Amino acid sequence: MERIEIAGFQLSRRKLLGIGLGTLGAGALAACSSSPSLPAPSGSGSAGASGSVIDLAAYDAVLSKGKVADASLVDGNAWAKAIKARGAINRGGTDTSSLFSLRDPATGKVAGFDAGISQLLAKYITGQPKENLSQVTVDTRETLLQNQSVDLVIATYSITPARQQKVDFGGPYYESKSAILVKSTNSSINSVDDLAGKNVATQAASTGVALLQKYAPKANVQTFDDNPKCLAAVQQGRVDAYVIDQSILLSDVAKNKDVKIVGDPFGNADPYGIGLHKGSDALAFVNAWLKSIEEDGTWAALWKATVGQVVKTDPPKPPAIAS
Repeated sequence: MERIEIAGFQLSRRKLLGIGLGTLGAGALAACSSSPSLPAPSGSGSAGASGSVIDLAAYDAVLSKGKVADASLVDGNAWAKAIKARGAINRGGTDTSSLFSLRDPATGKVAGFDAGISQLLAKYITGQPKENLSQVTVDTRETLLQNQSVDLVIATYSITPARQQKVDFGGPYYESKSAILVKSTNSSINSVDDLAGKNVATQAASTGVALLQKYAPKANVQTFDDNPKCLAAVQQGRVDAYVIDQSILLSDVAKNKDVKIVGDPFGNADPYGIGLHKGSDALAFVNAWLKSIEEDGTWAALWKATVGQVVKTDPPKPPAIAS
């Protein structure tokens, strides 16, 4: 399992590449604001050779201002105390999402909204924003938590009743409706109704499978292991469309001019949680910290530096943290 240590960030600004509004699709732009955590994209984002659209200077500033917990608070929590002794959080996640968690191939550094949540929590516990990243898929997240190969999973990880039987969830810290991604030249799919009879990709074991069964029961669903494989299937013409959380698709569109988002976001807003060991003392610790960064503006500043580089509005209100 690949592990990448994330320490201080010294990344330079990337050359800006415009992301035209038309690329995102007029229907998506008009309706994105209906999702409480993902307002309508507008303007342009910045993208470099790695596909990042993140304001790295602002991102670094958020990390540098991250708070550090009192030693007594950490020492009184078994989960946090073990992380502090190690000196880094072991996170299950990905490194291919340009807005949520993307690794720069030249430096090995990872940045994004999910990465920032993990690194800020690591700083809170250890004093430094250090994480060891283990790659996960929708099929391996619960397993890695159950065998304690990772301390947590932060990977646009939707909270569902079935998953809550196996793991605890901190948060939610974000939420997103689902959307449709197609080739930029596709004119036959403009809404979820147009998916009938079409070959549609989604991620195996994700909420996208049940979503398509409900909203597009006549679609020919094909599942793939992860987002890059679903995206490639659309780009190569092996499927007509890809359905998953709109937040994930925005990352794809931000770095690929040959695809676009069409139609209105649909389905219920998926709440993203921080996956934790079932029954450990991590849950109360993480939720208290998460509430504090929402109240002091850190959450909003991180959103501005990452998702807000494509979604040009004021930061949304974070979803209510489960009691």
